[in-house]
Amino acid sequence: MDNLQFVCNYKDQEPLRNSFFALAADTFELELERWYEQGFWGERYIPYSYAEGNRVIANVSVNLLELIINGVRSRAVQLGTVMTHPDYRGLGLSARLMNKVLEDYGQQCEFMYLFSNDTVLDFYPKFGFQPVEEQLFSMNCPPGSAGSAGIRKLDLSISRDLSLVTTFAAQRQPVSERLGVSGTDGLLMFYCLNVFSGNLYYLEDEEVIAICRQESGRLEIYDLISTKPVAVREIAMKLTDSVTETIVFHFTPSDDDLELAGSSCPSGLFVRNQSSLQYPANVKLPATSIA
Repeated sequence: MDNLQFVCNYKDQEPLRNSFFALAADTFELELERWYEQGFWGERYIPYSYAEGNRVIANVSVNLLELIINGVRSRAVQLGTVMTHPDYRGLGLSARLMNKVLEDYGQQCEFMYLFSNDTVLDFYPKFGFQPVEEQLFSMNCPPGSAGSAGIRKLDLSISRDLSLVTTFAAQRQPVSERLGVSGTDGLLMFYCLNVFSGNLYYLEDEEVIAICRQESGRLEIYDLISTKPVAVREIAMKLTDSVTETIVFHFTPSDDDLELAGSSCPSGLFVRNQSSLQYPANVKLPATSIA
């Protein structure tokens, strides 16, 4: 333990950065190098780590965001990339990093939250985090819906398309005023590059980028990205095809013209209320904002 040092916010230090990327790849199969090289590691993403020399061996990353809850903005910190090298587990390094994060940000935000996997569900309540059940929203697709022309599939290997998505990500409006997140352009670009690179569509007339998939009669809409408020129902109808039966939203729509059904969505969300404000019930954070 004496040979370990605490390091923070080292994106410009190549040996530590590359070691961090390697640990993330080994632990979560995350590929972060292209994301960094394209300039999407911004000032809002801050790793808190322990290192042995230039080798990162434990980490908790801070994401500085704003939550929009019923139209009201609140400061928030989302924690992510919580990981420890197998040779250093059981030494309490994650707990020490969590305490450092709480010391630095506990008085600077209204909410702190994270998404946990099933193996560490008992860990986060020790730090004041409480489990929160999310809701997944869906609606029946009206008969006769058949999509729309004017939709272009995007290819991020083409500079024009990458520039379009990057601009929209930086200037976007939150997808929902009921529960939205601001300051997530870096996270969004990670998803666009690594998770949904084959599922990006540009509705040219509406100036909306949709992240969606069609499978077995279900249209899964993960995000709608625009620089102005989006009419969710109108866009969803344009994305349907002749076999679409159900439309699923991986965020919390706030439109009044949607007849939505909600279902439990176990996601491993833990929330720590830092003020008198309360995190809302029966909502879902946007899929592309999850660290």
